Amino acid sequence: MNHSNTGRFFSGKSSTEFFDNERQFIINSINSKSQNDLLSISIEKYSEYLYSFHYIDYPLLDTTNFTISSYEGDIPGSSFPNDFNLHDRNKLIKKDIIVFHVPYEGDISYLNYRPSTYLSSGIPAPVKRNNELLFNYINFYNDPERIRREFNNDLLSFKRSYIALKADIESYNNGLKDFIVREINNRRQELLEKNNFLSSFNVPLKSKFNTPKTFTIPSPKLREKITIKNPIASNSGFTPEPTLDYDNYVKILKIIDDVGRNFERLPSIYKSKKEEDLRDHILMVLDPNFEYGSATGETFNMKGKTDILLRHDSSVAFVAECKFWGGDKKFLKTIDQLLSYLTWRDSKTAVVIFVRTKEIIPILEKIKVVIPKHNCYITTKGQKSNNWSEHIFHLPADKNKEVVISILIFHLPEK
Repeated sequence: MNHSNTGRFFSGKSSTEFFDNERQFIINSINSKSQNDLLSISIEKYSEYLYSFHYIDYPLLDTTNFTISSYEGDIPGSSFPNDFNLHDRNKLIKKDIIVFHVPYEGDISYLNYRPSTYLSSGIPAPVKRNNELLFNYINFYNDPERIRREFNNDLLSFKRSYIALKADIESYNNGLKDFIVREINNRRQELLEKNNFLSSFNVPLKSKFNTPKTFTIPSPKLREKITIKNPIASNSGFTPEPTLDYDNYVKILKIIDDVGRNFERLPSIYKSKKEEDLRDHILMVLDPNFEYGSATGETFNMKGKTDILLRHDSSVAFVAECKFWGGDKKFLKTIDQLLSYLTWRDSKTAVVIFVRTKEIIPILEKIKVVIPKHNCYITTKGQKSNNWSEHIFHLPADKNKEVVISILIFHLPEK
């Protein structure tokens, strides 16, 4: 194979070193953010920005749609095989050069990196030109099969390294988002600890002892203190306020879920109840399970009355809305209503939906489709169970202020 002096592919810096440099660049970018910026911006949006910037679009090689061309070139005698017995090695002799054009898309410079499973020899060096890799062969023997065989071997060797490097890059890309989110959270935690914020904003919501319960439900371990962590600051800057620790947020939702499942187990008792009655039953279990009597219903907050509030002193730790399913528009309006109640201090909320229709599966599927249509929707964090999903929204007036909204759905058919 005859090729120009362009340097061989897959023979530069190792892919491992390249990935390490990229990750360090990400860490440096995060660390260069001011404290106020890092604590104020949306983690989801900032991580998405870094992800899109450092995600590697591996070039696509089309090895099935190659074409062929030829041109005449002056070949020095030194390049001829020995069986030509040329005495003047400097003499230029015209020969046809057969060129195989292999198309590609993307940034071909990534192919300069050395894959972790590196083939130290035998990698051909095609010329890159106009989104094509050019494999050049001098036609010494007028033997098409010989040239085609040489090209096939070179292409196979090239593809081995191409596939090995692709696997390295896919592994890097697959772990990139988690790495970025972890580094952002580590840096935020470091900033919070540096300023002793965490130790200043704990909200104890311990279980009361010997409290009678309306329902028989698993007793959550709520004698632990419910830790309050610092929320994301609003556009006006970072001002630390108490907010519910995620683990204990889940414990609160678990109580609501247990109550809702009891509704479903006793349909004859609860199928005729109104929203307020069902809400009051939830409050009846929530309130005595937390010290200080902090669970209340139909309480004013921001722009209206919300169904369930969990307070600590004058701060709201948890907000929830209870509604019967009334279709897509009513569901989205319920989220609007909930978001309108929230202040920039609120961070963890829930919407509890009671479904009266005979079939619930179509409603569960419909809700999955409808949620992302909301104007303030950012992403879905996960599905705890068939009836319990978790999503991130932003406040209508502040796109940097993230709010977790969990959707819990219970089936109370009228018939």
